[in-house]
Amino acid sequence: MVVANHPLASAAGAEMLALGGNAIDATVATLFTLGVVEPMMVGIFGGGTALIRLADGRETIIDGLSTAPAAARPDSYRPVSDAWPDYMEVEGRANAVGASAVAVPGTLKGWCEALERHGRLDLATVIDPAIRHAERGFRVSQYLHECVQSTAADLARDPAIAALLLPGGSAIAPGALLRQPEMAETLRAIAKEGPGVLYGGAIGAIAAEYLERHGSMLGKADLAEYQTVDRVPVRGSYRGVEIVGAAPPASGGVHVVQILNLLEGFDMKGLGYGTPETMHLLLEAMKIAAADRVAATADPAFVDVPVAKLISKDYAALRRQEITTTAAGRFAARVLQNESPNTTHVTVADAEGNIVCSTQTINSLFGARILIPGTGIIPNNYMYLFDPHPGNALSLQPGKRITSTQCPLIAYRDGKPDFALGLPGGMRLYHSAMQAVVNLIDHGMTLQEAVEAPRIWTQGQAVEIELGVPEAQRDAVAALGHEVVPVRHVAGGMCAVRWRADGLLEGAACWRADGVPIGIAGGPARAGTRFFPDPHAGGR
Repeated sequence: MVVANHPLASAAGAEMLALGGNAIDATVATLFTLGVVEPMMVGIFGGGTALIRLADGRETIIDGLSTAPAAARPDSYRPVSDAWPDYMEVEGRANAVGASAVAVPGTLKGWCEALERHGRLDLATVIDPAIRHAERGFRVSQYLHECVQSTAADLARDPAIAALLLPGGSAIAPGALLRQPEMAETLRAIAKEGPGVLYGGAIGAIAAEYLERHGSMLGKADLAEYQTVDRVPVRGSYRGVEIVGAAPPASGGVHVVQILNLLEGFDMKGLGYGTPETMHLLLEAMKIAAADRVAATADPAFVDVPVAKLISKDYAALRRQEITTTAAGRFAARVLQNESPNTTHVTVADAEGNIVCSTQTINSLFGARILIPGTGIIPNNYMYLFDPHPGNALSLQPGKRITSTQCPLIAYRDGKPDFALGLPGGMRLYHSAMQAVVNLIDHGMTLQEAVEAPRIWTQGQAVEIELGVPEAQRDAVAALGHEVVPVRHVAGGMCAVRWRADGLLEGAACWRADGVPIGIAGGPARAGTRFFPDPHAGGR
């Protein structure tokens, strides 16, 4: 089963399974293809996290998150304000748009290392679908068109990306054929030479020279010296179901487990899905986790992150006492990140028991909103995630990894995989993943219901509630003291897989992206099978 946020990407993964590959091969093929057909979300110059469960039961995380260049300093940017809501903004938007916003990418190295360590197929094979779609083109979806429309003012500032996405000065139309020949050539070079062509090789030199010339802190040495990090997953439990997630600096796993621990002391099933009482408890638990996240979660190489305390049942019991069921509480929760909701996610499972749950991004829509000429590469704008003020946990430091809410999750029941899921969504991401877990475990939803159900979100400020929640219920939440803001959607398209009791795999994607699940069943013919006796077989 392959679930991704574009049908051609899911098809690429399924193609690898049909070729005899495993879930890791399928994931890497899917991600390369997403870099072509979802260029607003992901690419080889971004960052991400892969939670991998191998067929023998081993688990690992490959952390390919971006890092600050060696030239970065705590005062590299000039903040425009020391107060909210402009606390993270800097002069000239230099940390958000253009070459000055680009951090050291980790995606390509992370994908290739996953394939080399755990895959079965070669790099050229898994990249082939992405090359095909880059060279021949693919039809632009309404979703991609609207993403271009919403960022057109920034895209228009860069001639190379404008030529690709703003033909004639307007957003490329739905149904138009989008070809990326330069990206096809870059992918061919990667297929031939491996990731080293970017990390210290010819394409990396082209990218670094161009970016430096246009004001970036990133240099060739940053690319050559970049390393992924292997991390041990975070583990918790919720009503007897084991929950396994990503570890810091990806904060989603820690705080999903924390929120579930807080909720475990309440009868969520008895209160019912979507009732004002249930939504109130979810919101209060979200606010506590958000406050702790700001205070404690960052790159563990630079900050001592108290993971064991945050995910402990005892700590949850202590904090649960602060929640009242009759009124909204106040918990210090100041968001110190500009993490974009514009990300992508892939969930893949094969028949052998390999599982990959991977969240990848270039941060904002179209990253730094530039294109490196001659390469087809749209680089990240991950520098937007660092606090531009010196002296804080998330302040810029050379080599520091960005802190992300990425939240790939795998759940086990009685020691066996039960479900795996993840989604894009920035600061709203891990709260949405948590709600899907509650939907499945407490409310007994089907997988499709769980990923599509209306979501809510807060971190201590206004409460976002999707329009799918009836107005009367939104009003009842407001009556408890929450400042309610109705929104079209919270976070992005969830990609989930579930293991059914009858041995089959079930996949689900939701309406918040172009997501499509593709499953493969059946298999080769039994030995000796043929349509009719062979007349030349000597009477046998």
